[in-house]
Amino acid sequence: MKDETVMERLALCRDRLIRIPEEEGELEPAFGDYFGRTARMAALFLEEYDFVVQDGPQKASLEELAKRNRRLYEDILPEKYAFGYADPRYAADRLGRQFGQMLSLLHAELRSLIASAYEQDEASMVIRLELFLEVYHAFYAAAKEGEGLPPAEEIREILYWFASDYSEILYEKKVRELFDWKQDFFRQIIMESDLTDLRYLYRFGEYVTENELHMARYLNSLPKERIALMADTFTEGYRRGFEVTGKDIRKKKSVNIRAFLGFERVVRRAVENFAAMGLQSVIYRAPASFLEGRKLEKAGYFGAAANKQFEYDHEYDQALFYDKKYVNHLLESYRNALEGAKELAEVHGGPAVIERFGEEPFVPESKEENLHFDAAGRKLSVEYRSGAGELMNAYVKGEERSFTIIAFPGPEIGERFEEIFDGVVRINTLDYELYQAIQQKLIDALDRAAYVWVKGRGENRTDLRVALHVLKDPERETNFENCVADVNIPLGEVFTSPLLAGTDGKLHVVRSCMNGLKYTDLELDFKDGMVENYTCRNFASEEENRKFVRENVMDHHETLPMGEFAIGTNTTAYVYARRYGIEEKLPILITEKMGPHFAVGDTCYSHEEDLVTYNPDGKRLAAKENEISALRKEDMRRAYLNCHMDITIPYDELGELCAVSADGSRQTLIRDGRFVLEGCEELNRALDE
Repeated sequence: MKDETVMERLALCRDRLIRIPEEEGELEPAFGDYFGRTARMAALFLEEYDFVVQDGPQKASLEELAKRNRRLYEDILPEKYAFGYADPRYAADRLGRQFGQMLSLLHAELRSLIASAYEQDEASMVIRLELFLEVYHAFYAAAKEGEGLPPAEEIREILYWFASDYSEILYEKKVRELFDWKQDFFRQIIMESDLTDLRYLYRFGEYVTENELHMARYLNSLPKERIALMADTFTEGYRRGFEVTGKDIRKKKSVNIRAFLGFERVVRRAVENFAAMGLQSVIYRAPASFLEGRKLEKAGYFGAAANKQFEYDHEYDQALFYDKKYVNHLLESYRNALEGAKELAEVHGGPAVIERFGEEPFVPESKEENLHFDAAGRKLSVEYRSGAGELMNAYVKGEERSFTIIAFPGPEIGERFEEIFDGVVRINTLDYELYQAIQQKLIDALDRAAYVWVKGRGENRTDLRVALHVLKDPERETNFENCVADVNIPLGEVFTSPLLAGTDGKLHVVRSCMNGLKYTDLELDFKDGMVENYTCRNFASEEENRKFVRENVMDHHETLPMGEFAIGTNTTAYVYARRYGIEEKLPILITEKMGPHFAVGDTCYSHEEDLVTYNPDGKRLAAKENEISALRKEDMRRAYLNCHMDITIPYDELGELCAVSADGSRQTLIRDGRFVLEGCEELNRALDE
């Protein structure tokens, strides 16, 4: 049943929007052009809304749907982006820096109307259209009164109050999408569509390219047993995540599936598997609005990225008005939304994530016209994430939830996609019992050490000492978790939370790709476990390099602790990546298994430090916190950073990794990229082959 008031407001917006292009001459030329072009774009999205209401996606041909889909995203595609107002640089050049930033933000925000049109979410459409019209009328009134342009602060205030006023409604919607399985827009399409009729891909309102079509066609070509193997590995990993940590999955009623367009045949099987476990699948769209936290790295269900530079340029649009009052209001809105859905939150089990990889690493262009947090904004951003994380953990308790994550390549990985895909399925289903036994050999050696010394080779300048916890009862305790295929697929690592005091030195990686961003000569210097300095060589300017690392590795923190030290053992994945030349296209999920890795931020046991867990050999994990997470007993917001970035040294950049005992004796585990510890020879077989 449609809300009549909302529908009336939508009709009024539509009528006013149509007349704006006719009034271009009333404004200064550049601003007339901006409002005319933006109004026509919004009208196009309203036309698409009508198309959906009339069941167009079910009736139209595949060719027509492809044409309509491209038309929706055409103006931000790389070949046209630099000539439109979604690009902050173009907007600033045409409208001036101050107005350009604000109006580019507004133009980008209106693009979220596509998602709302397909979900027939009229309320979300109305508030954004009314925002656009309010800003337009401010310019129109100023022009009519002979003032030329309105005060810039007036426009900033309009944007601020829009974000502030609607935050409560937004968070209620966002929280429901996270937990409520009755919000079934995505699930209904996935479960009820004929997946052999690829027109279904256009029903989501996401950008569709040949890659999504190719993926869907390829999965349709596979026997059901192959689909079952992929989905069962994924869902069984989720179930085992509860089992190995002693959590009761029977208390849970929902799981959040995050995946990508084209993978619906596997997702459908996963939904069925979870239902057999007593879990309802919740599937929601990756954020499309700056109000929802739109980011380059997608979290949710998503299609192709029309232009990653667009996502990068607008990642920090909220910096325009990010102040203490706004942050406090957001946190209060979030608290109220969680309280309103606390029964659903209590029975939510956590996310089950299917990642996609294969694109060329993205090297963003740094633009001074983009909105960025200043020092105060960075501090507030950290404060918000800390507060939001604390709230989420209060309603979806860390000691009761779990997760799983797996990754598959997309067709964009190259001509040998199907061959590579088949190999990744094999990597995801390696013999965990074999790896478990080998990894126990590494753990036994590491548990005799006071610290680990890691040294790079060749161009790699790593020289790092990682301090380990002192085991009070070595016969019953261990520092390292023996990680095989459960929450973190594929298998292949042993990891710990190192001590911060005594963890010192330089971490350096010559080339790396993390969360789709490419880094050249990434360096982090540690002093007592905290990042003391950082840089890279992506840009000519040291200032730009530090900003890039601060935003994307440090997550706006001035410093971060080393939250994890691990040794990846999946040499099969490493050799496979080298064979196909896809190292820089792999997700962190796989690359972290291809050498020693170090995470900055929270430990792997964030919010679960007091939960007793054991390795398969029966030893209790003793290293579940560090000096920062231990602060939870005094101040939760000082204890948790709400970020965790893994940085891997690939085997070919690794000179030596030694376990050093308190008496100074050394046992080398890896030398020149090969495992030399007795009992680990099997790991070199892939390297030899």
